[in-house]
Amino acid sequence: MSPNPMVGAVIATPNRIIGEGYHIRYGESHAEVNAVADMLKKNRVDFDNTSLFVSLEPCNFHGNTPACTNLIIQHKIPRVVISAIDKTDQVNFSGVQKLIEYGLEVEYGILKQKGAFTARVRNTFATRKRPYIILKYAQSSDGFIGQEGKQIWLSNSFSKRLVHKWRAEIDAIIVGKNTVLSDNPRLTTRHYPGENPLRITIDINDEISMNAKFKNGEADTWIYSRNSLQSSDVRGTTYKFINDKVNILSQICADLYNANHSTLLVEGGAKLLQSFIDADLWDEARVITSATKLGAGIASPKFSGIRIADFKLANDTVELCFSPKNVIYS
Repeated sequence: MSPNPMVGAVIATPNRIIGEGYHIRYGESHAEVNAVADMLKKNRVDFDNTSLFVSLEPCNFHGNTPACTNLIIQHKIPRVVISAIDKTDQVNFSGVQKLIEYGLEVEYGILKQKGAFTARVRNTFATRKRPYIILKYAQSSDGFIGQEGKQIWLSNSFSKRLVHKWRAEIDAIIVGKNTVLSDNPRLTTRHYPGENPLRITIDINDEISMNAKFKNGEADTWIYSRNSLQSSDVRGTTYKFINDKVNILSQICADLYNANHSTLLVEGGAKLLQSFIDADLWDEARVITSATKLGAGIASPKFSGIRIADFKLANDTVELCFSPKNVIYS
């Protein structure tokens, strides 16, 4: 759970794994702690000739839980193998240095790209002081995202379920005001188990009705408005006054960062998506292309990305891309 990262750890002898663990949720034990506990639960107390393999550099400060470096040193685990360095200010190679100072053998950068992929949200949040931003949209086979004033469903039921899975994996979701007015979306995870993300939109002139599903109280909701007289926390809806001295997208990113929300899914429409692209505020894009042709309509956003995967879901094609400036490549 944000802002903590996904981390996995195993303890192994040269012949077998004898302890494993992962970070389950924010505020609870880290992966290394759970791996040690798993080993001890199996009545294995001898750490001689063992190695700890962990996907992210062990933490070196006392936050909600004690520093994992202290645990490793306490149990005298002789060798630690790390994939990605944790770019958080309080860590950022200090965990590696401390383990080396105490005489442990430390290797890092193992399976570097895979480690960077797993840690991409954490390290974006830590280094860029904003959430990891994912663009998502569905388009017709001839390159249109929709038609003005119409509610058009392009993706199939399998892709719809996948989108709800994505929503369950992120902290916040944003759509444009016109999307709220034309589609009346709920932006929840009702087709996949998981918590609803924080819902966000920009409604400068307060055009969204109180009867809109966006304001139904199913999920916490932020609405950016110039009307500072709007009441706050009405059925879970909080109005945020737009600061005209700051770019609105930068304000949203700063507010999410300060609230410890480390992921943002930008679901549309085309104008909002393009504004994030033009501001170079994106890390990943997930594009669903339907077999449907529209012939005319609102053109899909334009961006230049690095394709990392694509797959079929019945008659839909899902393409995943990274920004060339994704933290993985830095």
